[in-house]
Amino acid sequence: MAIRPIRDKILVKPNPVREISAGGIIIPESSKDAPVEGTVVSIGTGLIAQNGSDIPLCLKPGDVVLYKKHHQGSEVEKDGETFLLMSEMDILAVVE
Repeated sequence: MAIRPIRDKILVKPNPVREISAGGIIIPESSKDAPVEGTVVSIGTGLIAQNGSDIPLCLKPGDVVLYKKHHQGSEVEKDGETFLLMSEMDILAVVE
């Protein structure tokens, strides 16, 4: 089974969240609401404007992105892995 997002939806593989920083400091619970990082796996075709023209997405597969921990998307399991299906609007930034 393949998962192919439609319209402005994107499929993201969450990157592991570190509980301890590189320097060995335990990250407090209060900062765990900070943006989460993930990698874009696949994207939809984009939106359609009222005049019928296509509005492409600005993301591409392989982009590393930041998104809100409590986004409005859905969790999807495939082959024992967890992915997130969300709208492009849920993405805060691309990590370059």
